[in-house]
Amino acid sequence: MADTDDPLAVALFSEVFMADQLVRNRISRALPKGMELSHFAVLNHLAYLNDERSPAQLADVFHVTRGAMTNTLAKLEWAGHVHIRPDWDDARRKFVSISPAGRSARDAALAAITPVVGDVVRSVGADKVRAALPVLREIRLRLGED
Repeated sequence: MADTDDPLAVALFSEVFMADQLVRNRISRALPKGMELSHFAVLNHLAYLNDERSPAQLADVFHVTRGAMTNTLAKLEWAGHVHIRPDWDDARRKFVSISPAGRSARDAALAAITPVVGDVVRSVGADKVRAALPVLREIRLRLGED
């Protein structure tokens, strides 16, 4: 039977949840007008991969429903930030890639949010942040296993 009153676990996840809320709020406010955090996340992922992905693959990566991803991709396509094409081998599937305008929008967003995150890193201290990254990465990987 699991210990349901583990103060360390409660403290850890309380801090992670609150940090998540605060960073999302700050980054959302810093993003260029009209860009949502989900838009930036998809553009950043596609720019990093520099390759196509299916909407289903993107939904899996971001742990959202296919409907939610379809909605995000429709907004990005409307803005000209992604290209969506049919799979030439299977017409039921589609592939998504970042457009040049999407890469520019991602770069502008990154330029807007980097000072916000950079200020936090500087105020906490680069050494402390560097030391925390392996622990946060391991938590993320464990949570992503299911």
